Amino acid sequence: MRLDVRFVDRVGIAQEILAVLAGRRFNVVAVEVEPPHIYIDAPALADADLAGVRRALQQVGGVVDTVEVDLLPGARRRLDIDALLAAMADPVLLLDARGVVSAANAAAVAVAGVNEPGLSGVPLGELLGALAVQEELVASGFRTPVREVTLHGEPFLLDATPVDAGASAGAGHTAGGVVTLHSPRRVGERLQALQTFSSVGGFDAIIGASPAIRALKARAARVAAVEAPLLVRGETGTGKELIAHACHLASPRRDATFLALNCAAMPESLAESELFGYAPGAFTGAQRSGKPGLLEMANRGTIFLDEIGEMSPYLQAKLLRFLGDGRFRRVGGDREIQVEVRVISATHRNLEQMVLDKEFREDLFYRLNVVNLDVPPLRERGEDILILARHFLERACAQVQSPTCRLSSTASGALLASSWPGNVRQLQNVIFRAVTMSDKAILDAADLELAGSSVEGGGLAAGEGRDPGSWEQAIADFEKGLLERLYPLYPSSRKLAAHLGTSHTMVANKLRKYGIGDRQDAMPRHREHPPARE
Repeated sequence: MRLDVRFVDRVGIAQEILAVLAGRRFNVVAVEVEPPHIYIDAPALADADLAGVRRALQQVGGVVDTVEVDLLPGARRRLDIDALLAAMADPVLLLDARGVVSAANAAAVAVAGVNEPGLSGVPLGELLGALAVQEELVASGFRTPVREVTLHGEPFLLDATPVDAGASAGAGHTAGGVVTLHSPRRVGERLQALQTFSSVGGFDAIIGASPAIRALKARAARVAAVEAPLLVRGETGTGKELIAHACHLASPRRDATFLALNCAAMPESLAESELFGYAPGAFTGAQRSGKPGLLEMANRGTIFLDEIGEMSPYLQAKLLRFLGDGRFRRVGGDREIQVEVRVISATHRNLEQMVLDKEFREDLFYRLNVVNLDVPPLRERGEDILILARHFLERACAQVQSPTCRLSSTASGALLASSWPGNVRQLQNVIFRAVTMSDKAILDAADLELAGSSVEGGGLAAGEGRDPGSWEQAIADFEKGLLERLYPLYPSSRKLAAHLGTSHTMVANKLRKYGIGDRQDAMPRHREHPPARE
């Protein structure tokens, strides 16, 4: 039984309390004094003895109360620390002032391949096979920059934190240090957590109900499970990275790391060090400890290479060799590293034509194009434009903390009439700009500023490139262009009216006015109200 005896502190009271238990011949195996408490562990003390012991202790001057506890505070702290260490996925070692291991968590024991008693008392330099690392840690008081080390053939980044020896030892003195070993894969997991993907994730994050997007999702779900390189093709702004991330989440690697590199966003030398990492002292300005690349950090996971068509010939050759056997060398390194990574690449360029023009390696193209997906442009997903617009509208209002607004029928028509050369990204930007620049509860076509949102000079309707001559002619050009664009998708006045959220009579009149579609369909039936005046 374990007791907590609360007392008023005075000289000799702890000795008198223990004398009570000794007089009753109870063996005490542990005592912790933390005034106004003395904690006692007496294993032979039973429930039947507690009342008598409590009465005897009350006779000791200064004893206030005696209660039973489940653990002594020291044992509780050790249990809590052990639980914290066991929950840490990274190997953690506690070293004394000489750099010798005094304690380790389960992850460190597993990596070292020995039990914890066998690990305690081992010098860190012997464990890592690098005496210089231990000497540097001890000499600096465990205040060294992060550096790369190897434990049982596995690379780790060593991070040291000094343990203060206390005020009595003087400023700057340490009692040892805590060493944490971060594996590149764990670093990759943390890096992935900082990347911004949809909060929904997976194929649910791909918004749309058009036949084109439904077919894409169905095919993507099949290729996601295939353990082979995947090539995603599509125009700029179609959401290729979103598709790649969804395929990762639907694959057997869903619980592993997903990291991305834009091959067009950096020069060749920087892209090489980002992808493959670099060895210590590889170049001027490099970290002294070296740096793992994305391939190491994504080990057992997925790497996404965006704009693969912009990759330099030198990097194409190096990537080709990696795809062959999973091995590579860091920049400036002489040691081969092997990882197991699925490569998903994406491009908006015509790789077949680039192969013919000798701008892209043919053998690399066939390595990357084992399975493929073609992401349709927004202009081929007419049914999805308003669905996406409403989604972006809701999100933009939440971002700028403005009241929820909606689109007018003319704004919806303008969105449907646009050719969207920038695809979904352009649509998102148009909606966000309209929300931030307008205080209206209902956004009109003019609020969208579509005329200035296209680099191609495309308009809202046919004839924008010429001077319409009058306001009425401009409206007529817009209406005709909109109806000509939508009628093939909704080939009846009723379907088209339902889609635009307006009356069947008005749509029928406009179709007849501009000579679009079947004249019989464009004519309102005799039971309808007479055509509204324009």
